[in-house]
Amino acid sequence: MINKIIVLGPTASGKTDLSIDLAKEIDGEIISVDSRQCYKYLNIGTAKPSAKQLNSVKHYNISVLEPGQKDSAENFRKRTEAYIKKIQTKHKKPIYAGGSTLHLRAVIQPFDKIPGANKENLEMLGRRLDEQGSEVLLRELREVDPEYANQMDGFNRQRVLRALDIYMQTGEPFSSFHSDEPVEPSDDMIVIGLHYPRDILYDRINRRVDKMLESGLVEETKTILELGYSKDLQALQTVGYRQVIEYLDGNLSREQMVRDIKTKTRRYAKRQLTWFRRWPFIKWLNAHEMTNMQLTDSVKQMVAGK
Repeated sequence: MINKIIVLGPTASGKTDLSIDLAKEIDGEIISVDSRQCYKYLNIGTAKPSAKQLNSVKHYNISVLEPGQKDSAENFRKRTEAYIKKIQTKHKKPIYAGGSTLHLRAVIQPFDKIPGANKENLEMLGRRLDEQGSEVLLRELREVDPEYANQMDGFNRQRVLRALDIYMQTGEPFSSFHSDEPVEPSDDMIVIGLHYPRDILYDRINRRVDKMLESGLVEETKTILELGYSKDLQALQTVGYRQVIEYLDGNLSREQMVRDIKTKTRRYAKRQLTWFRRWPFIKWLNAHEMTNMQLTDSVKQMVAGK
């Protein structure tokens, strides 16, 4: 019997709409598997569900952290344990929806035991970062753990320092703790993927970026900074916000900002798809050939038939 449903796919593939329609059909509630939607105020740039959508179906892991709080896939996994208990207490089905690969990995099969953080290592690495710059440490990470470095969307201070800390403690790359064994979902879990031909997906991405800007992405970023949050926060080191900040700082023209957001979002989608190809258990649906109602019915049939 299926007790957990995962709806995944690259950015702009329609996961939110499908998961909401599905939740209404099967009496489910949704857990956002997104590394940025968990932050307050980051609404437009993370493509959070609208207020209407959030009111139509109960969502978890949306706007639960302040932008200055640090987060990780393991912290997310721990939060999901509490979410699952709440959902099951109400006799509803949990639906995980998102595209953050490490978070999805943590849900499908928890990571191997990872050593705790070494305070001395992190302090030393932090000093080196401040003195030598991000590129030096990122280059070191690429040398000792190219797989993990390639997963990143630009420089992420917390992740780089933590990965180097793990290597200093164990002599093993951080990625080795994630991928030593094949990932397999439990028998009560089904993983659904939304597929689009590349040209259609890229067009969807471009149109989403245009919509975000029309909806006020620049103004939203200004507001976050005016609230006193640093532009160097982990939460803002993501495609969209990073380019807008560069524009606000006068380092990019508006036209170049738009081009960069679209280009880097497409590259991010490509990296997501590369990761998903490692998981043969994903049941892919050709989303471009189906309406949302047809997609919902197909998932219902899969859930009932497994």
